Amino acid sequence: MKRHEHMDVIFLPTEKGTIKIYAYGFSPSGSWGQVFTEYNNITVTVKGYHKKKSIIRSLMRLNESLVNKMEDK
Repeated sequence: MKRHEHMDVIFLPTEKGTIKIYAYGFSPSGSWGQVFTEYNNITVTVKGYHKKKSIIRSLMRLNESLVNKMEDK
C-alpha cells in the first residue's frame, strides 16, 4: 500500500467481540479497491470496484465462514 492511499476503518461492536472492516483504494470513484474484514481469528478479503458492494460482500463471506465454523463443532 502506498503512503498516500486513503484507508477507511469501521468498527462494529458485538456481544462476543468487534468486527473490524478495513477498506482502501476505491479512489477515484470506480477504481479498484480491497476490503479486509476481521472477527476474532477469522479474516476475509474481497476485491472490487464498488466500495459499498465490496463491504457487503465481505460481511456476507464472514457470515458464511462463521456459520461453517459453527456447523463443524
